[in-house]
Amino acid sequence: MYLVYQPEGSEEPKRFKYNPRKLMSPEREMLERKTDRDFSDFTSAVLSGNSLCRRALLYMFLKREHPGIRWDDVDFAWDELKLEYSKQELLKMREAVSENTTGDERAATLASLDEQIATAIDESEEEGKADLPIAG
Repeated sequence: MYLVYQPEGSEEPKRFKYNPRKLMSPEREMLERKTDRDFSDFTSAVLSGNSLCRRALLYMFLKREHPGIRWDDVDFAWDELKLEYSKQELLKMREAVSENTTGDERAATLASLDEQIATAIDESEEEGKADLPIAG
């Protein structure tokens, strides 16, 4: 999964690879402090669109590149920040939808996933199997 940040006026979006299972303790703890949520709740909130959690995640990634950045410096319009799944994550979701839904809901969801899969980033070169990005 990727956190994609494209402030207004920028030519290219900035993509940060987001795998909650690979974050180190100090970053997880900072995210918990900033959002007042335990880490597994934080990861779910990021996926569901919680603005504070997404801001904290963007802050973490920006701080890696710019250590002097402050929390108050991180401000974004809602349409400047989004999550994107990799092709492998989307294929895994498609498989689950295919197995667990029926009828019109199934057809609509599969069509939407197929559209996303066509343009998603392919991570087939990376080691291991794709996991859904929720820390448990």
